[in-house]
Amino acid sequence: MLKKLHIQNYAIIDEIDIQFSESLNIITGETGAGKSILIGALSLILGERADSSVLLKNDKKCFIEGSFLVTEKEAVKAFLSTHDLDIEEELTIRREIAANGKSRAFINDTPATLAQLKELASCLVDLHQQFDTLEIGDTLFQREVIDALAGNQPLLQTYVDAYKQWMAASKDLQLLELQKSSFNKELDYFQFQYDELEETGLKANELEELDTELQLLSNSEGIKTALVKTYFDITGSELPITSSVKQLANQLNGYSAFHTSLPLLVERLQSVHIELQDIANEAEQISETIGFDEKRVDEINARLSIGYKLLKKHGVLTTGELLKIKDGLEKKLQAVLDIDGAIAAKEKEAAALFKQANAAAAGLATKRKKQASPLEKDVNTLLAQIGMPNARLKVDIKEVPLNQFGSNEIEFLFDANKSNRFEPIRKVASGGELSRLMLCIKSLVAKSIDLPTMIFDEIDTGISGEAAKQVGIIMKSLAANRQIICITHQPQIAGKANAHYFVYKENKGNTIKTNIRLLTDQERINAIAQMLSGEKPTAAALENAREMVRG
Repeated sequence: MLKKLHIQNYAIIDEIDIQFSESLNIITGETGAGKSILIGALSLILGERADSSVLLKNDKKCFIEGSFLVTEKEAVKAFLSTHDLDIEEELTIRREIAANGKSRAFINDTPATLAQLKELASCLVDLHQQFDTLEIGDTLFQREVIDALAGNQPLLQTYVDAYKQWMAASKDLQLLELQKSSFNKELDYFQFQYDELEETGLKANELEELDTELQLLSNSEGIKTALVKTYFDITGSELPITSSVKQLANQLNGYSAFHTSLPLLVERLQSVHIELQDIANEAEQISETIGFDEKRVDEINARLSIGYKLLKKHGVLTTGELLKIKDGLEKKLQAVLDIDGAIAAKEKEAAALFKQANAAAAGLATKRKKQASPLEKDVNTLLAQIGMPNARLKVDIKEVPLNQFGSNEIEFLFDANKSNRFEPIRKVASGGELSRLMLCIKSLVAKSIDLPTMIFDEIDTGISGEAAKQVGIIMKSLAANRQIICITHQPQIAGKANAHYFVYKENKGNTIKTNIRLLTDQERINAIAQMLSGEKPTAAALENAREMVRG
């Protein structure tokens, strides 16, 4: 529910705060006092566009803020969760419009887009204004009305689940058939590529290892020469390095008793001598294993030539990547062999799901058709009560191919004058007719659908007396379980209010501004009496007003 609305510097409003009740809120006031301006301001926090022309004073920004209690609104909680916004008991929406026309919006102090405001607003407020096409002309809403009255939600959920599964299976089947078509076109090419890689018989890291071996063989003579020279210089020259190191160690050893550091140097030289001897022996062993093998070089070059061609052909750099390509081709070839079986299995699955969805759709269709006549009767009765005795509603239900809501296309048709020419509501109903028709329908489905705060802006145009009284009764009934805000000129409707607000103009500093106040019980009686008989109400009007407030 809308708990509080704060408006500052908007149109002819300087600054006002309105605390709304949770039931039926009625707003009255003289024509031109600014009642609809309130709705205009509210529309801004519901995502409507605005510019600097709405500013009362151009030297400061326009500021509009609405506070909503959303404790039991699951749709609101889902929206906040989806957009990573804090979920709290009270939700605040703020809109600021600067003098340059730039606008900013906030949800719980977090910046938001107008699209987000509109999405959230649909969960919070249901706004009905004259000349709006309203959601009543939307076939989706019309279907929701029928399903709500028919108690179709469990069956509808069963259908939706089956329909989604059927659509998913159908999509999978289509993809499989496309795959088969594509595979058939490319089968020979895949087979050729796979056979080429299979015949080559590459092993993991083979090309990299062959390249390393080729580098060794190509440089074998130089490597062997370097190893032999290393061995010779260390152990076999006229003055071997090992002999020199050994001689140095012996020479220092003769004086080691005379200096504490000499034994350590001797020990280190002896270690060097041993390490050098070991290096020489290992160099000799390695040199014996190295030799140029022309036959082996030719074998490696031939093998690498084949491998490099495959690398270039497939646009990769390593043996591992070639082997991955081979595995992928093998899977594709296997998929060609398996796809007929997969298609047959998927066809069977899709057929079973279609049968399940079709059965649920048939159940929905039966219940919808059964509900159409009672809805027509109830709505037409209410229409007569609220001053539209010649208006009639007709529910047209047609069979269509399965869609996300079943096998029906539902259209509300309307005849305002008993002409028997029923047309879609959105084409023939006027703004006032639409609003009153919506009031009738929503009063019937209120217990079945979680309706948001409903706001009616002068839907009572063209009615009075008993019809207006019936509109008030319907609104009062609706307000028992949800918040209603209504702008009206009818005393019969105003008399049903839980909270009655009066909009008026006042002169402040030679400037006319709009203000609003919550009326006391006595002020309500006076205001309703004035609506009945003029600015100076008669005693009879006052008594009549008291009866309306009490009744």
